[in-house]
Amino acid sequence: MSCRVVVIGVGNPLRGDDGVGPAAVEALRGRVPDDTVLVVSDGEPARMLDLWRGADTVVVVEALRTPQARAGELHTMTPAEAAGHARGTASTHAFSLGECLALAEALDQLPPRLVVHAVEIADVALGAGLSDAVRTALPELIDRAAASVRQANERHHEPS
Repeated sequence: MSCRVVVIGVGNPLRGDDGVGPAAVEALRGRVPDDTVLVVSDGEPARMLDLWRGADTVVVVEALRTPQARAGELHTMTPAEAAGHARGTASTHAFSLGECLALAEALDQLPPRLVVHAVEIADVALGAGLSDAVRTALPELIDRAAASVRQANERHHEPS
């Protein structure tokens, strides 16, 4: 019996701190079981729903905008917490993760388990790399995502 775990790094590596999701996914290669699906997405809702279709656990790694703008601060959120962020504050994309989750819920396409690991960002300038604050937070963000994958696999292999 297998457990399908999908890790989605949301973002654009050509837009400064928005590249943190894809950077985290790349860093997870070799750190999580080989059957873990590691993908990058631009956050478009239909593509997100397609990426996690059939998954037992989904781990989303995302750049987070907040009014306080504490670059480098990490957050781990449930789908409800992520959906609660106001449009335009929670994402650097045309559609926020919250809107994607609301659509998934309305269509009854939320995965059984979903966790969001996000880092507050500073700069999304075209062509910029990760800011110092986000680069410093990246190892802990990667560790949190890897721990979520490990927990999903452990939960699946517990005796019933």
